[in-house]
Amino acid sequence: MRNLLAGIHDFQREGFRSQRTLMERLAVEGQRPQIALVCCSDSRVLPEMFTQAAPGDIFLVRNAGNIVPASGGDAPGEAASLEFAVEVLGVRDVVVCGHTHCGAVEAILNPHTLAGLPTLERWLLSSQETGRIVRERYAHLSRDRLMPVAVAEHVLVQLEHLRTLPFIARRLQEPDFAIHGWVYDIRTGEVVVYDVDAGRFVPLDPDAD
Repeated sequence: MRNLLAGIHDFQREGFRSQRTLMERLAVEGQRPQIALVCCSDSRVLPEMFTQAAPGDIFLVRNAGNIVPASGGDAPGEAASLEFAVEVLGVRDVVVCGHTHCGAVEAILNPHTLAGLPTLERWLLSSQETGRIVRERYAHLSRDRLMPVAVAEHVLVQLEHLRTLPFIARRLQEPDFAIHGWVYDIRTGEVVVYDVDAGRFVPLDPDAD
């Protein structure tokens, strides 16, 4: 904690200077983020770092397991945040970003590890489709091969949940609105993206918009 408090003081003395003009403009004009991004709360995953985003670029929604509960679920906070981003801020791209070495996905695959954690268990099992898909399709894989596949399938489940949200379903009828699936590799820094046409995750195209 002490290191972080010292960091705040250093930022106020030095770091903020390079951002002062931008922050003053954002304070006056308000935010106009480029994307809304649903990301895991994992402390190793910093979207602003691996996207090199500036303040105001990303409307970030974080939770354990980068989960988007389906419409009508028991946790409306994520839907409320995304509704604000899409309907009020005018965001035209919504991203669900999973990551390698994800403890939430491991727990979904091994629900016995959630014993004594009823709130977390209820939350993660709102995405129990991930476990079902992995058990039905990939039970033959070793653990090392299984986890990357499970993380990717988990992202795809969240994209399906996104499509159930009325304001997302409505916007998807518009040609300039899209939802995207990413997976960030903690070890290498690589980001792969879901290619709808190919039906799989592929390396990020450096020339992509």
